[in-house]
Amino acid sequence: MELRIFLGALIFLHLATPSSADGGPVCGSPQIPGRIVGGTDAVRGEWPWQVSLQYGTQGSYYHICGGSLIASQWVLTAAHCIELDSNSTNYAVKLGAYKLNFTESQRIDRFVSSIIPYPGYSNETVRGDIALVKLSSPVNYTDYIMPICLPSASVSFPCGMESWVTGWGNTESEVDLPSPMTLQKVMVPLIDHQTCDKMYHENSGISSSVTIIYNTMICAGYSKGGKDSCQGDSGGPLVSEVNGTWYQPGVVSFGSGCALPNRPGVYTLVTAYESWIQSHIPELRFYNVRNIPQPPRKCKGNMNVSCYLLVLLIITVSLLRYL
Repeated sequence: MELRIFLGALIFLHLATPSSADGGPVCGSPQIPGRIVGGTDAVRGEWPWQVSLQYGTQGSYYHICGGSLIASQWVLTAAHCIELDSNSTNYAVKLGAYKLNFTESQRIDRFVSSIIPYPGYSNETVRGDIALVKLSSPVNYTDYIMPICLPSASVSFPCGMESWVTGWGNTESEVDLPSPMTLQKVMVPLIDHQTCDKMYHENSGISSSVTIIYNTMICAGYSKGGKDSCQGDSGGPLVSEVNGTWYQPGVVSFGSGCALPNRPGVYTLVTAYESWIQSHIPELRFYNVRNIPQPPRKCKGNMNVSCYLLVLLIITVSLLRYL
Protein backbone atom coordinates (compact mmCIF):
# COMPACT_ATOMS: atom_id res chain seq x y z
CA MET A 1 0.00 0.00 0.00
CA GLU A 2 1.33 3.41 -0.93
CA LEU A 3 0.80 5.85 1.85
CA ARG A 4 -2.01 5.18 -0.31
CA ILE A 5 -2.96 1.92 -0.97
CA PHE A 6 -38.48 -9.43 6.99
CA LEU A 7 -40.13 -6.46 8.51
CA GLY A 8 -40.65 -6.36 12.29
CA ALA A 9 -37.62 -8.28 13.50
CA LEU A 10 -35.43 -6.89 10.75
CA ILE A 11 -36.31 -3.33 11.72
CA PHE A 12 -34.97 -4.10 15.17
CA LEU A 13 -31.79 -5.58 13.71
CA HIS A 14 -31.17 -2.53 11.55
CA LEU A 15 -31.57 -0.12 14.44
CA ALA A 16 -29.69 -2.19 16.99
CA THR A 17 -26.41 -0.98 18.41
CA PRO A 18 -23.55 -3.46 17.84
CA SER A 19 -23.57 -5.70 20.89
CA SER A 20 -22.93 -9.23 22.08
CA ALA A 21 -25.36 -11.18 24.22
CA ASP A 22 -22.50 -12.85 26.11
CA GLY A 23 -20.53 -9.65 26.55
CA GLY A 24 -17.77 -10.86 24.23
CA PRO A 25 -16.14 -9.14 21.27
CA VAL A 26 -18.52 -7.43 18.83
CA CYS A 27 -18.23 -6.16 15.28
CA GLY A 28 -16.26 -3.01 14.66
CA SER A 29 -14.82 -2.84 18.19
CA PRO A 30 -11.08 -3.63 18.25
CA GLN A 31 -9.76 -4.69 21.64
CA ILE A 32 -6.22 -3.55 20.74
CA PRO A 33 -5.98 0.28 20.76
CA GLY A 34 -3.42 2.46 19.05
CA ARG A 35 -2.65 4.63 16.05
CA ILE A 36 0.82 5.48 14.77
CA VAL A 37 0.69 9.19 13.89
CA GLY A 38 2.31 9.81 10.55
CA GLY A 39 3.33 6.17 10.18
CA THR A 40 2.34 3.37 7.82
CA ASP A 41 2.77 0.19 9.87
CA ALA A 42 -0.42 -0.92 11.61
CA VAL A 43 -0.46 -2.03 15.23
CA ARG A 44 -0.90 -5.78 15.73
CA GLY A 45 -4.61 -6.41 16.35
CA GLU A 46 -5.58 -2.85 15.41
CA TRP A 47 -7.68 -4.02 12.43
CA PRO A 48 -8.96 -7.46 13.52
CA TRP A 49 -11.35 -7.85 10.57
CA GLN A 50 -8.54 -7.63 7.98
CA VAL A 51 -7.83 -10.94 6.22
CA SER A 52 -5.45 -12.11 3.51
CA LEU A 53 -7.09 -13.92 0.60
CA GLN A 54 -4.58 -16.38 -0.80
CA TYR A 55 -4.40 -18.47 -3.97
CA GLY A 56 -2.44 -21.57 -4.83
CA THR A 57 -2.39 -25.27 -5.49
CA GLN A 58 -0.93 -28.32 -3.77
CA GLY A 59 -0.81 -26.59 -0.41
CA SER A 60 1.33 -23.65 -1.53
CA TYR A 61 -0.59 -20.37 -1.24
CA TYR A 62 0.36 -16.74 -1.78
CA HIS A 63 -1.37 -13.42 -1.04
CA ILE A 64 -3.47 -12.02 -3.90
CA CYS A 65 -6.03 -9.74 -2.21
CA GLY A 66 -7.36 -8.43 1.03
CA GLY A 67 -10.76 -9.01 2.54
CA SER A 68 -12.79 -8.33 5.67
CA LEU A 69 -14.40 -10.71 8.12
CA ILE A 70 -18.12 -9.88 8.34
CA ALA A 71 -19.37 -13.00 10.17
CA SER A 72 -17.81 -16.07 11.77
CA GLN A 73 -17.80 -17.96 8.46
CA TRP A 74 -17.94 -15.17 5.86
CA VAL A 75 -15.45 -12.78 4.27
CA LEU A 76 -16.21 -9.81 2.02
CA THR A 77 -13.83 -9.10 -0.89
CA ALA A 78 -13.77 -7.83 -4.49
CA ALA A 79 -15.18 -9.85 -7.40
CA HIS A 80 -12.12 -9.20 -9.56
CA CYS A 81 -9.98 -11.00 -6.97
CA ILE A 82 -11.60 -14.34 -7.81
CA GLU A 83 -12.67 -13.85 -11.44
CA LEU A 84 -9.81 -15.86 -12.95
CA ASP A 85 -10.61 -19.08 -11.06
CA SER A 86 -13.99 -20.11 -9.67
CA ASN A 87 -12.60 -23.25 -8.00
CA SER A 88 -12.92 -22.54 -4.27
CA THR A 89 -10.42 -25.30 -3.37
CA ASN A 90 -7.64 -23.12 -4.80
CA TYR A 91 -8.21 -20.39 -2.21
CA ALA A 92 -7.38 -20.00 1.46
CA VAL A 93 -7.83 -17.22 4.02
CA LYS A 94 -5.48 -16.08 6.78
CA LEU A 95 -7.20 -14.37 9.71
CA GLY A 96 -5.48 -12.50 12.53
CA ALA A 97 -2.37 -12.05 10.37
CA TYR A 98 0.04 -9.15 10.87
CA LYS A 99 3.39 -10.06 9.29
CA LEU A 100 2.47 -12.35 6.40
CA ASN A 101 5.94 -13.90 6.11
CA PHE A 102 6.01 -14.95 9.77
CA THR A 103 4.22 -17.75 11.59
CA GLU A 104 2.12 -16.04 14.26
CA SER A 105 0.36 -17.60 17.23
CA GLN A 106 -2.76 -15.44 16.88
CA ARG A 107 -3.24 -16.31 13.20
CA ILE A 108 -5.82 -18.82 11.99
CA ASP A 109 -5.90 -20.32 8.49
CA ARG A 110 -9.06 -21.51 6.77
CA PHE A 111 -9.73 -23.14 3.45
CA VAL A 112 -12.59 -21.77 1.32
CA SER A 113 -15.76 -23.81 0.84
CA SER A 114 -17.45 -21.51 -1.68
CA ILE A 115 -17.02 -18.19 -3.46
CA ILE A 116 -19.96 -16.04 -4.56
CA PRO A 117 -19.20 -13.13 -6.90
CA TYR A 118 -21.91 -10.53 -7.44
CA PRO A 119 -23.84 -11.73 -10.53
CA GLY A 120 -23.86 -8.27 -12.11
CA TYR A 121 -20.09 -7.77 -11.94
CA SER A 122 -18.56 -6.23 -15.07
CA ASN A 123 -14.79 -6.20 -15.54
CA GLU A 124 -15.19 -3.49 -18.19
CA THR A 125 -16.96 -0.88 -16.06
CA VAL A 126 -15.88 -2.54 -12.77
CA ARG A 127 -19.47 -2.27 -11.56
CA GLY A 128 -20.57 -4.81 -8.96
CA ASP A 129 -16.99 -5.49 -7.87
CA ILE A 130 -17.92 -7.37 -4.71
CA ALA A 131 -17.88 -11.01 -3.66
CA LEU A 132 -18.56 -13.24 -0.67
CA VAL A 133 -16.17 -15.97 0.47
CA LYS A 134 -17.45 -18.74 2.76
CA LEU A 135 -14.87 -20.31 5.04
CA SER A 136 -14.58 -24.08 5.45
CA SER A 137 -15.61 -23.70 9.10
CA PRO A 138 -16.50 -20.82 11.46
CA VAL A 139 -13.83 -19.02 13.46
CA ASN A 140 -13.97 -18.05 17.10
CA TYR A 141 -13.58 -14.34 17.75
CA THR A 142 -10.49 -13.19 19.63
CA ASP A 143 -8.71 -9.89 20.24
CA TYR A 144 -7.05 -10.40 16.85
CA ILE A 145 -9.97 -11.84 14.86
CA MET A 146 -13.22 -9.90 14.88
CA PRO A 147 -15.82 -8.86 12.26
CA ILE A 148 -16.37 -5.36 10.94
CA CYS A 149 -19.85 -3.81 11.15
CA LEU A 150 -21.72 -3.26 7.89
CA PRO A 151 -23.86 -0.11 7.50
CA SER A 152 -27.42 -0.41 6.21
CA ALA A 153 -28.51 0.83 2.79
CA SER A 154 -29.99 3.98 4.34
CA VAL A 155 -26.62 5.18 5.65
CA SER A 156 -24.65 7.83 3.78
CA PHE A 157 -21.12 8.67 4.90
CA PRO A 158 -20.29 12.34 4.21
CA CYS A 159 -17.73 13.47 1.69
CA GLY A 160 -14.53 14.49 3.46
CA MET A 161 -14.95 12.04 6.33
CA GLU A 162 -11.65 10.60 7.50
CA SER A 163 -11.48 6.87 6.79
CA TRP A 164 -8.81 4.18 6.79
CA VAL A 165 -7.72 1.57 4.28
CA THR A 166 -5.47 -1.35 5.22
CA GLY A 167 -3.66 -4.12 3.40
CA TRP A 168 -0.48 -5.87 2.30
CA GLY A 169 -0.41 -4.35 -1.19
CA ASN A 170 2.37 -2.64 -3.12
CA THR A 171 4.13 0.40 -1.69
CA GLU A 172 4.23 1.90 -5.20
CA SER A 173 3.06 0.70 -8.60
CA GLU A 174 4.82 -2.62 -9.21
CA VAL A 175 6.85 -2.30 -5.98
CA ASP A 176 6.09 -5.13 -3.54
CA LEU A 177 5.71 -4.60 0.18
CA PRO A 178 9.09 -5.78 1.59
CA SER A 179 9.45 -8.73 3.91
CA PRO A 180 8.19 -9.47 6.54
CA MET A 181 5.13 -7.91 4.86
CA THR A 182 3.75 -5.97 7.84
CA LEU A 183 0.13 -4.87 7.55
CA GLN A 184 -0.08 -1.26 6.31
CA LYS A 185 -2.64 1.47 6.98
CA VAL A 186 -3.37 4.92 5.65
CA MET A 187 -5.98 7.60 6.34
CA VAL A 188 -7.87 8.92 3.33
CA PRO A 189 -10.94 11.22 3.23
CA LEU A 190 -14.07 10.00 1.47
CA ILE A 191 -15.08 11.50 -1.89
CA ASP A 192 -18.63 11.16 -3.23
CA HIS A 193 -19.08 9.50 -6.61
CA GLN A 194 -20.12 12.71 -8.43
CA THR A 195 -17.02 14.62 -7.35
CA CYS A 196 -14.84 11.59 -8.03
CA ASP A 197 -16.33 11.18 -11.51
CA LYS A 198 -15.37 14.78 -12.33
CA MET A 199 -11.83 14.16 -11.08
CA TYR A 200 -11.46 11.05 -13.24
CA HIS A 201 -12.60 12.96 -16.32
CA GLU A 202 -9.83 15.55 -15.93
CA ASN A 203 -7.19 15.04 -18.64
CA SER A 204 -8.78 11.69 -19.53
CA GLY A 205 -10.04 12.46 -23.03
CA ILE A 206 -13.33 10.83 -22.07
CA SER A 207 -16.54 12.79 -22.66
CA SER A 208 -18.17 14.11 -19.49
CA SER A 209 -21.37 12.41 -20.66
CA VAL A 210 -19.70 9.02 -20.16
CA THR A 211 -19.87 7.84 -16.55
CA ILE A 212 -16.64 6.51 -15.06
CA ILE A 213 -17.57 6.45 -11.36
CA TYR A 214 -21.08 5.12 -10.69
CA ASN A 215 -23.41 5.66 -7.74
CA THR A 216 -22.59 2.15 -6.50
CA MET A 217 -19.02 3.32 -5.90
CA ILE A 218 -17.31 5.63 -3.44
CA CYS A 219 -13.81 7.14 -3.62
CA ALA A 220 -11.21 8.08 -1.05
CA GLY A 221 -7.99 10.04 -1.34
CA TYR A 222 -6.63 13.46 -2.22
CA SER A 223 -6.82 15.60 -5.34
CA LYS A 224 -3.03 16.03 -5.17
CA GLY A 225 -2.50 12.27 -4.78
CA GLY A 226 0.23 10.87 -2.55
CA LYS A 227 -1.89 8.52 -0.42
CA ASP A 228 -3.87 5.62 -1.79
CA SER A 229 -4.45 1.88 -1.91
CA CYS A 230 -2.45 -0.06 -4.50
CA GLN A 231 -2.13 -3.45 -6.22
CA GLY A 232 -2.54 -6.25 -3.67
CA ASP A 233 -4.88 -4.17 -1.48
CA SER A 234 -7.88 -5.09 -3.67
CA GLY A 235 -10.80 -6.59 -1.81
CA GLY A 236 -9.68 -5.06 1.47
CA PRO A 237 -11.79 -2.82 3.69
CA LEU A 238 -12.23 0.95 3.70
CA VAL A 239 -13.51 1.68 7.21
CA SER A 240 -14.88 4.69 9.10
CA GLU A 241 -15.29 5.22 12.84
CA VAL A 242 -18.53 6.60 14.27
CA ASN A 243 -18.96 6.99 18.04
CA GLY A 244 -16.30 4.41 18.83
CA THR A 245 -17.54 1.74 16.42
CA TRP A 246 -16.01 0.94 13.04
CA TYR A 247 -18.10 0.42 9.90
CA GLN A 248 -17.14 -0.56 6.35
CA PRO A 249 -18.44 1.78 3.64
CA GLY A 250 -16.17 0.43 0.88
CA VAL A 251 -14.27 -2.48 -0.66
CA VAL A 252 -10.98 -1.69 -2.45
CA SER A 253 -11.81 -1.99 -6.16
CA PHE A 254 -9.64 -0.08 -8.65
CA GLY A 255 -7.73 3.08 -9.48
CA SER A 256 -5.66 4.69 -12.20
CA GLY A 257 -2.13 3.91 -11.09
CA CYS A 258 -1.46 4.46 -7.40
CA ALA A 259 -1.78 7.81 -5.60
CA LEU A 260 -1.79 9.92 -8.77
CA PRO A 261 -3.27 13.47 -8.78
CA ASN A 262 -7.05 13.52 -9.44
CA ARG A 263 -7.14 9.73 -9.45
CA PRO A 264 -8.23 8.70 -5.95
CA GLY A 265 -8.85 5.08 -5.06
CA VAL A 266 -12.25 3.73 -6.10
CA TYR A 267 -14.19 1.46 -3.76
CA THR A 268 -17.33 -0.64 -4.14
CA LEU A 269 -20.05 1.00 -2.03
CA VAL A 270 -21.08 -1.68 0.46
CA THR A 271 -24.46 -0.11 1.28
CA ALA A 272 -25.56 -0.57 -2.34
CA TYR A 273 -25.36 -4.34 -1.93
CA GLU A 274 -27.11 -4.90 1.39
CA SER A 275 -30.00 -6.94 -0.05
CA TRP A 276 -27.65 -9.15 -2.09
CA ILE A 277 -25.36 -9.82 0.88
CA GLN A 278 -28.30 -10.59 3.13
CA SER A 279 -29.78 -12.98 0.57
CA HIS A 280 -26.73 -15.19 1.17
CA ILE A 281 -26.24 -14.42 4.88
CA PRO A 282 -29.78 -13.79 6.22
CA GLU A 283 -28.63 -13.72 9.84
CA LEU A 284 -26.14 -10.90 9.23
CA ARG A 285 -26.92 -7.56 10.90
CA PHE A 286 -26.73 -4.25 9.06
CA TYR A 287 -26.62 -1.11 11.18
CA ASN A 288 -28.42 2.19 10.79
CA VAL A 289 -25.51 4.41 11.79
CA ARG A 290 -26.67 7.55 13.59
CA ASN A 291 -25.02 10.85 14.49
CA ILE A 292 -22.28 10.63 11.88
CA PRO A 293 -19.98 13.63 12.47
CA GLN A 294 -19.77 16.11 9.63
CA PRO A 295 -16.21 16.75 8.44
CA PRO A 296 -14.88 20.32 8.84
CA ARG A 297 -14.02 20.47 5.14
CA LYS A 298 -16.38 19.42 2.40
CA CYS A 299 -15.24 17.99 -0.91
CA LYS A 300 -14.13 20.46 -3.51
CA GLY A 301 -16.85 21.12 -6.04
CA ASN A 302 -19.45 19.27 -3.98
CA MET A 303 -21.91 22.09 -3.33
CA ASN A 304 -25.23 21.30 -1.73
CA VAL A 305 -28.56 22.88 -2.67
CA SER A 306 -28.33 25.69 -0.13
CA CYS A 307 -24.92 26.68 -1.50
CA TYR A 308 -26.30 26.85 -5.03
CA LEU A 309 -29.23 29.01 -3.85
CA LEU A 310 -26.86 31.36 -2.04
CA VAL A 311 -24.67 31.73 -5.11
CA LEU A 312 -27.76 32.33 -7.27
CA LEU A 313 -29.00 35.00 -4.84
CA ILE A 314 -25.64 36.82 -4.89
CA ILE A 315 -25.56 36.79 -8.69
CA THR A 316 -29.16 38.04 -8.88
CA VAL A 317 -28.51 40.90 -6.45
CA SER A 318 -25.38 41.89 -8.37
CA LEU A 319 -27.28 41.99 -11.66
CA LEU A 320 -30.14 44.06 -10.20
CA ARG A 321 -27.65 46.82 -9.28
CA TYR A 322 -27.04 47.41 -12.96
CA LEU A 323 -30.69 47.36 -14.12
